[in-house]
Amino acid sequence: MDMPVTPAFAGQAWRTVEVSGVRDQQPMQWRDCVAEEVPVALEFNGISHAVMMASPADFEDFAYGFALTEGVVDNAAQIFDCDWSCTALGYTVHLTIAASCFARLKGMRRNLTGRTGCGLCGTESLTHAVRQIESVQTSVRFSAAAVRRALAALRDRQVLLSISGATHAAAWCSGDGQIKWIREDVGRHNALDKLLGALSRAGCDASCGFVVVTSRASFEMVQKTAAAGVALLVAVSGVTSLAVEVAQRTDLVLAGFARGGDISLYSHPQRFELD
Repeated sequence: MDMPVTPAFAGQAWRTVEVSGVRDQQPMQWRDCVAEEVPVALEFNGISHAVMMASPADFEDFAYGFALTEGVVDNAAQIFDCDWSCTALGYTVHLTIAASCFARLKGMRRNLTGRTGCGLCGTESLTHAVRQIESVQTSVRFSAAAVRRALAALRDRQVLLSISGATHAAAWCSGDGQIKWIREDVGRHNALDKLLGALSRAGCDASCGFVVVTSRASFEMVQKTAAAGVALLVAVSGVTSLAVEVAQRTDLVLAGFARGGDISLYSHPQRFELD
């Protein structure tokens, strides 16, 4: 894919508010742009499953990504329909999924009540928290030069961050470091779900590239990336111990503190070319 899909803002993803403060050592009042944060309910076959706080944008991507990376469905073909509606309380995304997947979903007995970047709030079972993810099946090797190229271009591609200063981004990059797809959200997990959902909806082979996120890499981020078949996750911040363990187990290359020319490899460094 040479051209990225342009993010689609379903609602206004930011608003202006009155602010009082100090600028250049002088008390001032001005209008500032802040990121919108709204409840987004994910409904499968008419049953509400999760409510997350998210940016009102790319709802279909979010729903596909969540369904795939949380194991609700095994592939995008098991999602038959997806649309969304708006009420005074927030947004609801309605998905119709295969009967076998819906039966499995009911067996999970999960009740995720989300807040920004919460990830797994309300998971009722430890088994559901840290799931068994199949190893990433790819022989692709990566390079520090490609990661540096992606990082150098990342900030200019974050439109919502430029407006509000309050959002995370997740980007999928080709093997040589060109950013092909990017999604933003107030929640880091949401941004990644939206990115992976966009890739699945477009039929993109995600395994031939890598993902960069503007946050830390927790184990949920590693789980989601590996579940999508991506073999390298690059985080601009740190990583957690469980993220390292999951990355080792799933054959995913995990990199953290990727800033400027620096990078730290926490798993499978033999598949990464340092220069």
